[in-house]
Amino acid sequence: MTALTGVDSIEPEIVAALREVGASVVHLWQASKAGAPDLIVAWSGQVHLLEVKSPTGRLSKEQREFHAMWKAPIHIVRSVDEALRAIGAL
Repeated sequence: MTALTGVDSIEPEIVAALREVGASVVHLWQASKAGAPDLIVAWSGQVHLLEVKSPTGRLSKEQREFHAMWKAPIHIVRSVDEALRAIGAL
């Protein structure tokens, strides 16, 4: 995660790959709700929530709480392939 933006270093590459396959991607890391996932991705008529983590990154307490109360899956992704798989693009 970069100190100034709160964005994991792999996130720009993941966003670019998702957009390359035609997905719509909106950044949620600036959302007012602590613990909200990093990305909302619309692809092939479905919406997916993605939490981007580095290979060793862990969910924060706020993220665990948000995930526990959310009524839909939030996929934790650590690479482009994982992100594409999460939305069904692989």
